[in-house]
Amino acid sequence: MLMDTKVLLVDDHAILREGLKMVLDAQPGITVVGEAENGREALDLVEELHPDVVVMDIAMPQMNGAEATRQIKRRFPQTRVVILTMHENQQYLMQIVNAGATGAVLKRSAGSELVTAVNAAARGESFFSPSMASMLLQDYRVRLQRDESDDVDMFTEREREVLQLVAEGKTNKEISDLLTVSIKTVQTHRAHIMEKLGAHDRTDLVRYAMRKGIITGE
Repeated sequence: MLMDTKVLLVDDHAILREGLKMVLDAQPGITVVGEAENGREALDLVEELHPDVVVMDIAMPQMNGAEATRQIKRRFPQTRVVILTMHENQQYLMQIVNAGATGAVLKRSAGSELVTAVNAAARGESFFSPSMASMLLQDYRVRLQRDESDDVDMFTEREREVLQLVAEGKTNKEISDLLTVSIKTVQTHRAHIMEKLGAHDRTDLVRYAMRKGIITGE
């Protein structure tokens, strides 16, 4: 027989906690086992009640939700945390993610999304309100583009060509013939590539090229 998901509610507004408790307790498979009004109290109750999921407000006195989440994840790593927030911006979102929360729900849509978030957390999955999920995806894309552009900007166009050919196992003579440049020019490009990567030999270049998808292992 499956056990109910035990939930601890943490929010400094008693009326909000009461409303969330009604929503969660009405769902099959979910039981609210305790309530706290700040992060310090939440830590004590997590130790006492061993909830599966903590639903945590991020803005609270004494200890805010982000710090409480960090400490819960450090001391009770099996406990999952879903953050409640009114703030729909990048700063709060990155605090939530970096603290170790499994998900986050905007307070204005908590009624419709909180149950989904709690059930997802109980399964070890993440759930973020759609607008917050979009911000996470956009942040990932920006970081990915920045990482890729850093690599692109590191080398000249000709150095990138030489890097691939070296990684493919071509000799300096073969590369000079393919690119119609002198062997000395190939050697110069190769030296610059090695210096920029801090590489010691061709093996380092091959590893880098494979990691960046410049060549494959096939």
